[in-house]
Amino acid sequence: MFIDTHSHFDDTAFDADRDACWARAQAAGVEAQVLPAVTRASWPKLKAVAASDARLHPAYGLHPMFLNEHRPSDLDELKAWIERERPVAVGECGLDYFIGDLDPDAQWQYFTGQLALAHEFKLPVIIHARRAVDQVTKALRQFPGVRGVVHSFSGSEQQARTLIDLGCLLGLGGPVTYPRAQRLRRVVTSLPLEAIVLETDSPDQPGALHRGERNEPAFLPEVAAEIAALRGMEVQHLAEITTDNARRLFGLAP
Repeated sequence: MFIDTHSHFDDTAFDADRDACWARAQAAGVEAQVLPAVTRASWPKLKAVAASDARLHPAYGLHPMFLNEHRPSDLDELKAWIERERPVAVGECGLDYFIGDLDPDAQWQYFTGQLALAHEFKLPVIIHARRAVDQVTKALRQFPGVRGVVHSFSGSEQQARTLIDLGCLLGLGGPVTYPRAQRLRRVVTSLPLEAIVLETDSPDQPGALHRGERNEPAFLPEVAAEIAALRGMEVQHLAEITTDNARRLFGLAP
């Protein structure tokens, strides 16, 4: 059985067939999903989607790519949501230095504000770190004890081990299935299994077998199969370890 630790299952891309999509995922062996939010406006819909099935676990946060939609008061509202809704994590939050017109100082304020909430509520964080792994590491050092997952990890082995030392897990998804992702595939073979969780980032980042398609949680076993092949191990063993990792991080019952 698998846990999709990063699925935007509340996205409008699933509005027409969300139930059927979830049924396909379960048939493929996906036993649960973690659903990270991206903006304050998206929280109510995400809450409703997660409430439809106890195996859909919400996380609430403010994504750096939607910086222009955020307001400073959103951090206060996020605190209220966490107190009331008791999500499994804070996020999706983080830093994105790939998009040039996103103010890095404002991103930093929202990210560290969410790390402070994670520290206060003793929750893990779901982190977006695009061309910003070192800066994310710097922020995490300011909040000792905060654990989380750096989703869609694409950094170096050294960056990976630094994050692991800080208590982070690394989320791996569709990108690892592309042969051209040579550095990522090399890093994947060297990581300790206890530091890996699986994800799809649905509806984004489809794997090599679904290039140009909508990604969905049912494709998660393909990610697992690719990682298992790279590491020369059985898929079932990889599934057991990564599922246990996800359960421990997010406090999910079997």
